[in-house]
Amino acid sequence: MAKRLIPTFNRILVEKIVPPSKTSAGILLPEKTSQLNSGKVIAVGPGSRDKSGNLIPPSVKEGDHVLLPEYGGSQIKLDDKEFHLFRDEDILGILHD
Repeated sequence: MAKRLIPTFNRILVEKIVPPSKTSAGILLPEKTSQLNSGKVIAVGPGSRDKSGNLIPPSVKEGDHVLLPEYGGSQIKLDDKEFHLFRDEDILGILHD
């Protein structure tokens, strides 16, 4: 990536994972068979501050696979790749293998 975007505050840069459109045998899958609306965390902001000024770190880190809401986030294009910018509290969960 030629440009590097570092999110501010409690924002998280996510690259959505596109499910495969056909199986290894060549069978085309309909769009609705996508299992989860998930993505990979590319960059994380430093966090937000509470009323007393203490830093609240984000709940995810770079490289995590996360569950995303169906709608929301800001769409960003960098070097012909599509990313989404979410707030930390919008992330629904972390996916583990």
